[in-house]
Amino acid sequence: MTAQNVLSPRQLERLLAIDEYIRSPIRYTAKVIAEKLSVAERTIRLDFAFLRDRFNAPIQFNQSKGYYYSDNTWRLPTIPLTQGELFALTLGAKALEAYSGTAYEAELKSSIKQLATRLPEKVWVNLEKLVDEKINFRPGAELLNLDPDIYQILHEAWKSSRQLWIRYYTAGRNEESERIVDPYYLDIYRGSNPYLVAFCHNRQAFREFRLDRIREYRILDEYFEPNPNFDWKKYSKNAFQIEKGNCLHEVVIDFTCKVAPYIREWKWHHSQVIDEHHDGSLTLHLEVGGLQEVKRWVLGYGKDALVKSPPELVKLLQEETEVIARQNETGDFE
Repeated sequence: MTAQNVLSPRQLERLLAIDEYIRSPIRYTAKVIAEKLSVAERTIRLDFAFLRDRFNAPIQFNQSKGYYYSDNTWRLPTIPLTQGELFALTLGAKALEAYSGTAYEAELKSSIKQLATRLPEKVWVNLEKLVDEKINFRPGAELLNLDPDIYQILHEAWKSSRQLWIRYYTAGRNEESERIVDPYYLDIYRGSNPYLVAFCHNRQAFREFRLDRIREYRILDEYFEPNPNFDWKKYSKNAFQIEKGNCLHEVVIDFTCKVAPYIREWKWHHSQVIDEHHDGSLTLHLEVGGLQEVKRWVLGYGKDALVKSPPELVKLLQEETEVIARQNETGDFE
């Protein structure tokens, strides 16, 4: 790839996705690809022209096949990497390995080593040594029952828009159930808790399924048409941590000056507003879709957090702390 063909990361990501759609046995039009990549149809047509003009991509179109390659042996040219870019990829691979266990360990190592061939061997060895010796990721608690093969199944289901059959364990009810789902998104919380956002045919609604609680799974022959009205950003914007909730709550919490510095350091939610006080304390305002996760979060700050509203959250905390007090007094669970 010459200097005139240098791509922005966003365009490169699109070209790689377009290449995958064109190679898929599913018929894709420019409009459908544009919808899947959340860009204008004109952008996709410009990308097609770019691939034809700069890389001689043998892209063809007809009504029965959609877009396809007239020569399936054609491949995107290799992509040059700077030392800094490869370092970022190596760092990302180490992070994924730490957070995802061995799910993609072999594939990650193989991919990074192939990319490393674009640098002198000594540079690559030094990078590997630097990352291994100087950088450590500590993901905290790790999922114990995650089957790494589920990522491959999800990839196939997304690529072909096919439904999944799953046998799912619900921890709250301590029971398993069989579901037919249309997979939409993977929502990864704190780098280690992956949740599949899918339309559940049993419930006729969108639900979240934690991957390690999917006991069995298989891809089905049935296809699904993604709901064009489903807006992932709108669906998830009011979530606090992993809880989406069904209605909006205005939450107001006072924090003492002792813990206020820790609250200021983080953006806990996109809606947050902080009122500063002269004594160093602060008041945090949030608009969230559920209260259970907020309750657990507030409990972590103990007496240094005081919920002012809503009344439902105040009541949840009162009930929880009363039970905790009784259990510590009796030494038994209620």
